Amino acid sequence: MEEAELEALVSARRAAASRRDELAAELASIEASRQDSNADDEHDPEGSTLAYEHARVASLAARAEHELAELDAALARLGSGGRDECESCGAPIPPERRAALPSTRRCVGCATAGVRPDATAPPSAPPGRRRR
Repeated sequence: MEEAELEALVSARRAAASRRDELAAELASIEASRQDSNADDEHDPEGSTLAYEHARVASLAARAEHELAELDAALARLGSGGRDECESCGAPIPPERRAALPSTRRCVGCATAGVRPDATAPPSAPPGRRRR
């Protein structure tokens, strides 16, 4: 099973790196367009503004970079044997979940409950109630 998981992680990492690179190129193109255009594109009747496109692509690029970092961490956990258990509660993470979400760190129960590995009582929780 570890060989199949490794292949899935490597494939997912390759796709995330490709997506990041494509978005970086698109972001560079938008930045070049912003330099060559009217600084006030807010009222452009042609559609979305360059500022909007820049913000949208920058956000997608940041997400791709985060995904890449998560996949790198999952590869490191696989190499050290720590990929099988939840970082929040220590329960086993089912292989089906690891296959569906290659970079997952938490079991279904903790992910559904919103529990983080460093979770403490949320600020809005009544005194004495702690997250699991």
